[in-house]
Amino acid sequence: MMSDVVIVRDANEADMAAVQAIYRHYVLNGLATFEEVPPSTEEMVSRREAVVHAGLPYLVAESGGRIVGYSYATAYRPRPAYRHTVENSVYVAEGLRGSGIGTALLSGLIARCEAGPWRQMLAVVGNSGNAGSIALHQKLGFEHIGTLRSVGFKLGQWVDTVLMQRSLGAGDKVSPLVTRGSAPLIAPK
Repeated sequence: MMSDVVIVRDANEADMAAVQAIYRHYVLNGLATFEEVPPSTEEMVSRREAVVHAGLPYLVAESGGRIVGYSYATAYRPRPAYRHTVENSVYVAEGLRGSGIGTALLSGLIARCEAGPWRQMLAVVGNSGNAGSIALHQKLGFEHIGTLRSVGFKLGQWVDTVLMQRSLGAGDKVSPLVTRGSAPLIAPK
């Protein structure tokens, strides 16, 4: 368990070596991601830049002076009709799962996305046996939408993905064309 305070903040380029190390563990040892070759730190820097350039949040959790997890949102799909839907990713450093870091990261990500024009958040959870990630998403209001069976093959086994969804803000109760004051809703920078 963590004894230090966890601070969730915007990630910066200097954080990306630590982010890469966290992700590397999942790529090489787990089923949460279907990536099989760990990306370099330079690639992780590029991925973060793409997220930030799109106006979406990329967050890290820091405790005791070290990065202990990260989360970010990406566009769900590139076609324009999906522009109000995002997909989340959350990773916690090995040995620290279950200590509240994932909750802090996902809560922060949800709040940041609710402040923008997005109305739905999806989780595509790698591995239907990933009880921790499924429980985290359920705790924060995500509903199980479906399971794609045996869509990946990694570490010698077929792997499912679990689809989960939650509304952001007003969700589908109000048109995304509704404006605040006289300015249309825009993505936070």
